[in-house]
Amino acid sequence: MKIGFIGLGNMGGPMAANLAKAGHEVTGFDMAEVSIEGIQMANSATEAAKGAQVVITMLPNGDILRKVAAEVIPAMDKGAVLLDCSTVDVDSARAVAEQAQTAGLSALDAPVSGGVGGAQGGTLTFMVGGDEAGFATAKELFDIMGQKAVHCGPSGNGQAAKICNNMILGATMIVTCEAFALADKLGLDRQAMFDVVSTSSGSSWSMNTYCPAPGIGPQSPSDNDYQPGFAADLMLKDLRLAQAAAESADADTPLGEAAMRLYAQFVEDEDGKGRDFSAMLPRFEKRGRN
Repeated sequence: MKIGFIGLGNMGGPMAANLAKAGHEVTGFDMAEVSIEGIQMANSATEAAKGAQVVITMLPNGDILRKVAAEVIPAMDKGAVLLDCSTVDVDSARAVAEQAQTAGLSALDAPVSGGVGGAQGGTLTFMVGGDEAGFATAKELFDIMGQKAVHCGPSGNGQAAKICNNMILGATMIVTCEAFALADKLGLDRQAMFDVVSTSSGSSWSMNTYCPAPGIGPQSPSDNDYQPGFAADLMLKDLRLAQAAAESADADTPLGEAAMRLYAQFVEDEDGKGRDFSAMLPRFEKRGRN
């Protein structure tokens, strides 16, 4: 399959490389100068999109997605698929999909879960919104770049699934870190706490799989001085997207809002920028009640 891939950063680069390794013809473009084995680099996003059966984008935010879409959609052949894997606001995803569909294209919003490790290992999960025909065309590519792709319904629903999932993740990581800090002050051994909670009603992905306490549970960023697997900055971005969507939909999300405020404080006013989102644990360790 002929693929255009726009946005070859920490996530997009490995995803594109996996497609090329699988035998697809990949033409890439990024604003930075990058070189990836097996990928022919174009001089512009438009050039990368020309003649492609599928154009994949992995971009920082909705504004940039809208700008790139405005450039590439006119250059794409009718019947091609515009597959956006960025995490952006629902309104931008739906606006770009409408523009693509008007031009005779299929459009999919397919944000991912799994981080850089998942992108490198081809084990991402895709949450996909858009039409059935586009999903069927892209399924082969999802199978190369990831381990699971869930069709969540019409355009924008992929983004909706991603931000709802990450709102849960942000809130559960905070309370997991709070609980470890409280356990410390109550004299409860961390391993004993893990052994109880991970097999009891308090179990969660944040505890069982991505434990924020070093040396406890499966290996996680806490065992590498909180070097990011999923940066606190990115969690803050997703929580802000969730709150923007909640406001637009008139949904009451007080815990999601509280999680957003805590991550904003952690990233913008404390030492959280550039650290893993589970580094909330050492933050709470150092704090008292007031």
